[in-house]
Amino acid sequence: QVHLVESGGGSVQAGGSLRLSCAASGYTHCGTGMSWYRQAPGKEREFVSAIDSNGRRSYADSVKGRFTISQDNMKRTLYLQMNSLKPEDTAMYYCKTDPTGWGCSVVYWGQGTQVTVSS
Repeated sequence: QVHLVESGGGSVQAGGSLRLSCAASGYTHCGTGMSWYRQAPGKEREFVSAIDSNGRRSYADSVKGRFTISQDNMKRTLYLQMNSLKPEDTAMYYCKTDPTGWGCSVVYWGQGTQVTVSS
């Protein structure tokens, strides 16, 4: 079982930056791919960014050029550097595992960290 804990959220003004972290613990043989999602009040949870086991990154169009995903596999920590924040980035941000491989179907989510961007 994998346990994920996000941190780094907070309140910033538009144009500011935050760096989210997601610390993983527990054993998995299902690769190191992980993602960030977010959910704003009254809206569905949406994809933000992902990094796969080969280090390939993907981003939602709304955050391209502003957010950067990275991963420290030695520390088992996922990061999301968020620059040029906008009020529409306000949401609860969640990290999740993206399991790959035989017998790997269970997805783990963190509890979330709140990001609030004021105009």
